[in-house]
Amino acid sequence: MARMYDEFAHLWPLVSPHADYIDEARHWRKELIARIGPGMHDILELGVGGGHNLHHVLNPDCDGSQTTLRGCDCRRGAGLPQAAPELKLTAVDLSETMLAMSASLNPEVEHLVGDMRNVRLNRKFSAVLIHDAITCMLTEDDLRDTFETAKVHLAPGGLFITAPDWYKDTFPGLRTSHHTRRNSQAELTYFEYNHDSGLSDTTMESIFVYFIKEAGQLRVEQDRHISGLFPMKTWIELLAQAGFETEDVHYPDDADGRQEHLLVSTLVSK
Repeated sequence: MARMYDEFAHLWPLVSPHADYIDEARHWRKELIARIGPGMHDILELGVGGGHNLHHVLNPDCDGSQTTLRGCDCRRGAGLPQAAPELKLTAVDLSETMLAMSASLNPEVEHLVGDMRNVRLNRKFSAVLIHDAITCMLTEDDLRDTFETAKVHLAPGGLFITAPDWYKDTFPGLRTSHHTRRNSQAELTYFEYNHDSGLSDTTMESIFVYFIKEAGQLRVEQDRHISGLFPMKTWIELLAQAGFETEDVHYPDDADGRQEHLLVSTLVSK
Protein backbone atom coordinates (compact mmCIF):
# COMPACT_ATOMS: atom_id res chain seq x y z
CA MET A 1 0.00 0.00 0.00
CA ALA A 2 1.33 3.45 -0.92
CA ARG A 3 2.49 5.57 2.02
CA MET A 4 -0.13 8.23 1.24
CA TYR A 5 -2.93 5.86 2.29
CA ASP A 6 -1.35 4.93 5.60
CA GLU A 7 1.64 6.84 6.99
CA PHE A 8 0.70 10.14 5.31
CA ALA A 9 -3.07 9.72 5.32
CA HIS A 10 -3.47 12.73 7.62
CA LEU A 11 -2.19 14.86 4.71
CA TRP A 12 -4.86 13.58 2.31
CA PRO A 13 -7.03 16.73 2.64
CA LEU A 14 -4.03 18.72 1.38
CA VAL A 15 -3.20 16.33 -1.46
CA SER A 16 -6.80 16.01 -2.65
CA PRO A 17 -8.95 18.77 -1.14
CA HIS A 18 -12.63 18.22 -0.36
CA ALA A 19 -13.69 21.14 -2.56
CA ASP A 20 -11.98 19.67 -5.64
CA TYR A 21 -14.69 17.00 -5.87
CA ILE A 22 -17.72 19.28 -6.19
CA ASP A 23 -18.05 19.32 -9.98
CA GLU A 24 -17.04 15.69 -10.43
CA ALA A 25 -19.50 14.45 -7.82
CA ARG A 26 -22.25 16.42 -9.55
CA HIS A 27 -21.71 14.29 -12.66
CA TRP A 28 -21.66 11.08 -10.63
CA ARG A 29 -24.88 12.01 -8.83
CA LYS A 30 -26.58 13.05 -12.08
CA GLU A 31 -25.91 9.66 -13.70
CA LEU A 32 -26.78 7.74 -10.55
CA ILE A 33 -30.10 9.48 -9.85
CA ALA A 34 -31.20 9.47 -13.50
CA ARG A 35 -30.78 5.71 -13.73
CA ILE A 36 -31.96 4.37 -10.36
CA GLY A 37 -35.06 6.57 -10.15
CA PRO A 38 -37.04 7.72 -7.09
CA GLY A 39 -37.47 5.89 -3.79
CA MET A 40 -35.11 4.38 -1.22
CA HIS A 41 -31.91 2.86 -2.60
CA ASP A 42 -29.04 0.98 -0.98
CA ILE A 43 -25.74 1.98 -2.61
CA LEU A 44 -22.32 0.35 -2.16
CA GLU A 45 -19.07 2.23 -2.71
CA LEU A 46 -15.90 0.16 -2.95
CA GLY A 47 -12.54 1.87 -2.37
CA VAL A 48 -14.10 4.91 -0.71
CA GLY A 49 -10.75 6.36 0.37
CA GLY A 50 -11.15 9.60 2.32
CA GLY A 51 -14.81 9.85 1.32
CA HIS A 52 -14.66 13.24 -0.44
CA ASN A 53 -16.48 12.23 -3.63
CA LEU A 54 -19.04 10.24 -1.63
CA HIS A 55 -19.71 13.23 0.62
CA HIS A 56 -20.53 15.47 -2.33
CA VAL A 57 -22.67 12.78 -3.98
CA LEU A 58 -24.72 12.63 -0.79
CA ASN A 59 -24.64 16.38 -0.17
CA PRO A 60 -24.85 18.15 -3.53
CA ASP A 61 -25.34 21.57 -1.90
CA CYS A 62 -22.07 21.37 0.04
CA ASP A 63 -19.21 23.71 -0.75
CA GLY A 64 -15.57 23.11 0.11
CA SER A 65 -15.97 24.33 3.69
CA GLN A 66 -18.48 21.54 4.35
CA THR A 67 -21.38 23.94 4.66
CA THR A 68 -24.05 24.24 2.02
CA LEU A 69 -24.16 26.92 -0.61
CA ARG A 70 -27.40 28.01 1.04
CA GLY A 71 -25.76 28.48 4.40
CA CYS A 72 -27.26 25.51 6.27
CA ASP A 73 -25.50 22.46 7.66
CA CYS A 74 -23.99 19.94 5.26
CA ARG A 75 -26.55 17.29 6.10
CA ARG A 76 -27.91 14.69 3.74
CA GLY A 77 -30.93 15.88 1.80
CA ALA A 78 -30.60 19.54 2.77
CA GLY A 79 -32.17 21.69 0.07
CA LEU A 80 -33.09 18.71 -2.14
CA PRO A 81 -36.51 18.36 -3.76
CA GLN A 82 -38.88 15.94 -2.08
CA ALA A 83 -38.79 13.64 -5.11
CA ALA A 84 -35.04 13.09 -4.78
CA PRO A 85 -34.15 9.44 -4.01
CA GLU A 86 -33.10 8.55 -0.49
CA LEU A 87 -29.63 7.00 -0.63
CA LYS A 88 -28.42 4.62 2.06
CA LEU A 89 -24.69 4.11 1.63
CA THR A 90 -22.29 1.37 2.62
CA ALA A 91 -18.59 2.12 2.07
CA VAL A 92 -15.65 -0.30 1.88
CA ASP A 93 -11.91 0.35 1.80
CA LEU A 94 -8.74 -1.66 2.36
CA SER A 95 -7.05 1.13 4.37
CA GLU A 96 -8.40 1.45 7.89
CA THR A 97 -6.80 4.89 8.16
CA MET A 98 -8.55 6.24 5.06
CA LEU A 99 -11.78 4.54 6.09
CA ALA A 100 -11.68 6.37 9.44
CA MET A 101 -11.31 9.68 7.60
CA SER A 102 -14.35 8.91 5.45
CA ALA A 103 -16.33 7.84 8.51
CA SER A 104 -15.57 11.17 10.16
CA LEU A 105 -16.78 13.06 7.08
CA ASN A 106 -19.74 10.75 6.40
CA PRO A 107 -20.96 9.60 9.84
CA GLU A 108 -24.31 8.38 8.52
CA VAL A 109 -22.59 5.86 6.20
CA GLU A 110 -21.76 2.30 7.25
CA HIS A 111 -17.99 1.76 6.83
CA LEU A 112 -16.37 -1.67 6.47
CA VAL A 113 -12.80 -2.85 5.90
CA GLY A 114 -12.45 -4.97 2.77
CA ASP A 115 -10.74 -5.55 -0.57
CA MET A 116 -12.83 -4.71 -3.64
CA ARG A 117 -11.55 -7.84 -5.35
CA ASN A 118 -13.05 -10.27 -2.86
CA VAL A 119 -15.28 -8.57 -0.27
CA ARG A 120 -18.68 -10.25 0.08
CA LEU A 121 -21.41 -8.55 2.11
CA ASN A 122 -24.21 -11.01 1.24
CA ARG A 123 -26.50 -8.13 0.34
CA LYS A 124 -27.93 -6.65 -2.83
CA PHE A 125 -27.64 -2.98 -3.76
CA SER A 126 -29.25 -0.74 -6.38
CA ALA A 127 -25.82 0.46 -7.48
CA VAL A 128 -22.11 -0.16 -6.88
CA LEU A 129 -19.70 2.78 -7.19
CA ILE A 130 -15.93 2.72 -7.49
CA HIS A 131 -14.21 6.07 -7.79
CA ASP A 132 -10.54 6.34 -8.81
CA ALA A 133 -9.56 3.53 -6.40
CA ILE A 134 -10.20 1.27 -9.39
CA THR A 135 -6.78 2.38 -10.65
CA CYS A 136 -5.25 0.24 -7.89
CA MET A 137 -6.18 -2.81 -9.99
CA LEU A 138 -2.99 -3.74 -11.84
CA THR A 139 -3.93 -6.79 -13.92
CA GLU A 140 -6.84 -8.01 -15.98
CA ASP A 141 -7.47 -10.65 -13.30
CA ASP A 142 -7.76 -7.84 -10.72
CA LEU A 143 -10.39 -6.20 -12.92
CA ARG A 144 -12.25 -9.48 -13.42
CA ASP A 145 -12.34 -10.07 -9.67
CA THR A 146 -13.55 -6.53 -9.00
CA PHE A 147 -16.28 -6.72 -11.64
CA GLU A 148 -17.39 -10.02 -10.09
CA THR A 149 -17.62 -8.30 -6.71
CA ALA A 150 -19.84 -5.62 -8.23
CA LYS A 151 -21.93 -8.27 -9.96
CA VAL A 152 -22.63 -10.40 -6.87
CA HIS A 153 -23.86 -7.31 -5.01
CA LEU A 154 -26.36 -6.36 -7.74
CA ALA A 155 -29.62 -7.79 -8.99
CA PRO A 156 -30.20 -7.84 -12.79
CA GLY A 157 -30.70 -4.25 -13.89
CA GLY A 158 -28.38 -2.98 -11.15
CA LEU A 159 -25.96 -0.15 -11.87
CA PHE A 160 -22.16 -0.14 -11.70
CA ILE A 161 -20.30 3.18 -12.12
CA THR A 162 -16.54 3.61 -12.17
CA ALA A 163 -13.96 6.04 -13.55
CA PRO A 164 -10.27 5.11 -13.80
CA ASP A 165 -7.83 8.00 -13.86
CA TRP A 166 -6.47 7.09 -17.27
CA TYR A 167 -6.81 4.67 -20.13
CA LYS A 168 -3.96 3.49 -22.33
CA ASP A 169 -5.74 5.46 -25.06
CA THR A 170 -5.85 8.75 -23.13
CA PHE A 171 -2.69 8.88 -21.00
CA PRO A 172 -0.17 11.28 -22.60
CA GLY A 173 2.81 9.14 -21.57
CA LEU A 174 4.21 11.73 -19.16
CA ARG A 175 2.43 14.09 -16.80
CA THR A 176 3.75 16.32 -14.00
CA SER A 177 2.09 18.60 -11.47
CA HIS A 178 2.86 20.43 -8.23
CA HIS A 179 0.85 22.11 -5.48
CA THR A 180 1.33 23.90 -2.18
CA ARG A 181 -1.48 23.75 0.39
CA ARG A 182 -1.76 24.30 4.11
CA ASN A 183 -4.12 23.93 7.02
CA SER A 184 -3.82 24.56 10.76
CA GLN A 185 -1.68 21.45 11.26
CA ALA A 186 0.68 21.35 8.30
CA GLU A 187 1.95 22.87 5.08
CA LEU A 188 2.50 20.53 2.15
CA THR A 189 4.25 21.11 -1.15
CA TYR A 190 4.31 18.11 -3.41
CA PHE A 191 5.54 17.24 -6.88
CA GLU A 192 3.88 14.43 -8.84
CA TYR A 193 5.54 12.67 -11.79
CA ASN A 194 3.40 10.19 -13.75
CA HIS A 195 4.84 8.10 -16.54
CA ASP A 196 4.25 4.99 -18.62
CA SER A 197 7.39 2.99 -19.25
CA GLY A 198 6.12 2.13 -22.71
CA LEU A 199 6.45 -1.57 -22.05
CA SER A 200 3.62 -3.89 -23.00
CA ASP A 201 2.32 -4.23 -19.46
CA THR A 202 -0.80 -2.90 -17.75
CA THR A 203 0.68 -0.43 -15.29
CA MET A 204 1.98 3.11 -14.93
CA GLU A 205 4.09 4.67 -12.18
CA SER A 206 3.51 7.83 -10.14
CA ILE A 207 6.33 9.25 -8.02
CA PHE A 208 5.54 11.84 -5.36
CA VAL A 209 8.02 14.04 -3.51
CA TYR A 210 6.51 15.62 -0.39
CA PHE A 211 7.89 18.70 1.37
CA ILE A 212 6.09 18.50 4.71
CA LYS A 213 6.30 21.30 7.29
CA GLU A 214 4.79 20.46 10.67
CA ALA A 215 5.42 22.27 13.96
CA GLY A 216 7.98 24.44 12.19
CA GLN A 217 10.03 21.44 11.04
CA LEU A 218 10.53 20.54 7.37
CA ARG A 219 11.04 17.02 6.12
CA VAL A 220 11.19 15.60 2.60
CA GLU A 221 9.62 12.25 1.77
CA GLN A 222 9.09 10.18 -1.36
CA ASP A 223 6.15 7.97 -2.25
CA ARG A 224 5.67 5.63 -5.20
CA HIS A 225 2.33 4.45 -6.60
CA ILE A 226 1.82 1.76 -9.24
CA SER A 227 -1.54 2.06 -11.01
CA GLY A 228 -3.39 0.07 -13.63
CA LEU A 229 -3.38 1.34 -17.22
CA PHE A 230 -5.61 -0.53 -19.67
CA PRO A 231 -7.06 0.27 -23.11
CA MET A 232 -10.71 1.34 -23.12
CA LYS A 233 -11.43 -1.78 -25.19
CA THR A 234 -10.19 -3.99 -22.34
CA TRP A 235 -12.55 -2.34 -19.85
CA ILE A 236 -15.56 -2.75 -22.12
CA GLU A 237 -14.73 -6.37 -22.98
CA LEU A 238 -14.12 -7.47 -19.39
CA LEU A 239 -17.30 -5.75 -18.21
CA ALA A 240 -19.23 -7.54 -20.96
CA GLN A 241 -17.73 -10.88 -19.88
CA ALA A 242 -19.00 -10.17 -16.36
CA GLY A 243 -22.52 -9.57 -17.67
CA PHE A 244 -22.58 -5.77 -17.97
CA GLU A 245 -23.66 -3.50 -20.79
CA THR A 246 -21.50 -0.38 -20.59
CA GLU A 247 -21.91 3.19 -21.72
CA ASP A 248 -18.92 5.50 -21.91
CA VAL A 249 -20.22 8.80 -20.55
CA HIS A 250 -17.80 11.57 -21.43
CA TYR A 251 -17.54 14.56 -19.14
CA PRO A 252 -14.81 17.16 -18.65
CA ASP A 253 -13.05 16.88 -15.31
CA ASP A 254 -9.42 18.00 -15.32
CA ALA A 255 -8.17 20.09 -18.21
CA ASP A 256 -5.59 17.39 -19.02
CA GLY A 257 -8.19 14.70 -19.66
CA ARG A 258 -7.89 12.81 -16.40
CA GLN A 259 -11.05 10.92 -15.39
CA GLU A 260 -13.07 12.33 -18.26
CA HIS A 261 -14.64 8.96 -19.13
CA LEU A 262 -17.25 7.66 -16.72
CA LEU A 263 -18.08 3.98 -17.31
CA VAL A 264 -21.78 3.46 -16.52
CA SER A 265 -22.71 -0.22 -16.67
CA THR A 266 -25.99 -2.09 -16.25
CA LEU A 267 -26.03 -5.73 -15.15
CA VAL A 268 -27.98 -7.61 -17.81
CA SER A 269 -27.13 -11.22 -16.97
CA LYS A 270 -26.14 -13.27 -13.97
